[in-house]
Amino acid sequence: MHAMILDADRNFAWAEVPDPVPRDGEVLIRVCAAAVNRADLMQKDGCYASPEGWPQWCGLEVSGEVVAAPADAKVRPGDKVCALLGGGGYSELVAVPAGMVIPVPEGLSMVEAASLPEVWSTVYLNLMHEAGGMKPGDVFYVQAGASGVGLAAIQFAKRMGAEVITTVGSREKAAFVRKLGADYAIDYHTEDIRTVIAAHPPTVALDCVGGKLMGECFRHMAFGGRWIMIATLGGAETAIDLETVWRKRIRLIGSTLRSRTPEEKAAILQALERELWPLFTDGKLVTNIHAVFPIQQADEAHNVLRRCENIGKVVLRFP
Repeated sequence: MHAMILDADRNFAWAEVPDPVPRDGEVLIRVCAAAVNRADLMQKDGCYASPEGWPQWCGLEVSGEVVAAPADAKVRPGDKVCALLGGGGYSELVAVPAGMVIPVPEGLSMVEAASLPEVWSTVYLNLMHEAGGMKPGDVFYVQAGASGVGLAAIQFAKRMGAEVITTVGSREKAAFVRKLGADYAIDYHTEDIRTVIAAHPPTVALDCVGGKLMGECFRHMAFGGRWIMIATLGGAETAIDLETVWRKRIRLIGSTLRSRTPEEKAAILQALERELWPLFTDGKLVTNIHAVFPIQQADEAHNVLRRCENIGKVVLRFP
């Protein structure tokens, strides 16, 4: 098969590599599409390797057709599926633990399906499990509202009855996320998020940015609030008033999806199929595809994310 590997200089190279050999309990999938995530950019830059046992090239979520499956798997050869991976999705074939493979939601295209597993697993994991669930009346703050995770988190939180505050990088993005339900969309180039956070103390925050302003916003959390860190794209250092933590009983929670066990990921994916896939079929949840590139144009696809141009997902298509 061919895969978009990383050469010795960490440049993309469309190269011939050995076909994956499924282990016991794994499904072999011929890939139709693979979505691009910021973790892929970090992996290309050499600072976020695949977990042990996964190919050391990019790709955390794919859609495709089942080639072979264990006898006891829920999917069969020929089925259209999407899958969550630890790495290696930028390739013509992938071998995935059966529990991390689920059907494509009825009515969605293969490109749309490829955009679902990583971001919706991230949102479900963090808002349902790490945050202990959300309820009507919660105030939810999410950074990067026009990203794949941001758009998913806004929709999920609104369905749970929360008020949503988010940051974006342009007026166009602000208008888009408001249509999805965001109550406050703050353009961080021209507006000060601290003013909004102070007036509407969040009960739950999902933060992929961090940076120096994080500590100033953190002190405005509501009593008993939960601030969940999933990345530090804006910098890894900030100052937190520790007295705020114990006086307000705030929890600062670190969370990653990629390092979870296959069993943990399988449980999340089964919940997505059961609880959310029907909502995609009915049009009550949506995925926004910003751009689609051929797999050979992986660099161009990555550059869209590097320039923060995207509203939603960028997807790589296979021949």
